[in-house]
Amino acid sequence: MKNYQITQWCARFIKEQVAPGDLCIDATMGNGNDTLLLSTLCGEKGRVLAFDIQEQALKSTKEHLISEGAPDNYTLLLESHTQMKTHAQENSVSCITFNLGYLPGGDHAKATKGDTSIEALTQGLSLLRKGGLISLCIYSGGDSGFEERDAVLAWLASLDPHKYLVIRSDYYNRPNNPPIPVLIIKL
Repeated sequence: MKNYQITQWCARFIKEQVAPGDLCIDATMGNGNDTLLLSTLCGEKGRVLAFDIQEQALKSTKEHLISEGAPDNYTLLLESHTQMKTHAQENSVSCITFNLGYLPGGDHAKATKGDTSIEALTQGLSLLRKGGLISLCIYSGGDSGFEERDAVLAWLASLDPHKYLVIRSDYYNRPNNPPIPVLIIKL
């Protein structure tokens, strides 16, 4: 088995989930790696909505998508992920990706926060269709995320097990607050 990074681990499940023609959301666009994956998987007939509050994220994502030849099926939004509900209907989304923390190489002061991440995740659950998937990578440590990590994990534990399956994994033997991958499946 390969030595998977958290994003590679989550990508395996995303690839099993997303089909051509699907509507997908990248809730935390960052540098556009999940946007590219979702765009490629849902294809010409699908659609991807990608959110970030930093102009730098939109610029690097757009460049990444163009350089990789992504289908022209995406909308990059300079908005908070708490605005997802204004762009998609309930029960219409196949897959939503979240990478909590800060933009790699960006301003650490502009990291995601527990309250807004939980608000966005709650919206995401209502937007997911039955059988839909949320892929969540929780980064914490040093200057970002212990409070967010703890709040999100507590929120995840409170989800109704009759409505959602929450699968949490851990890099159990890695030091320095390794990221936590989580999958949420709408039953």
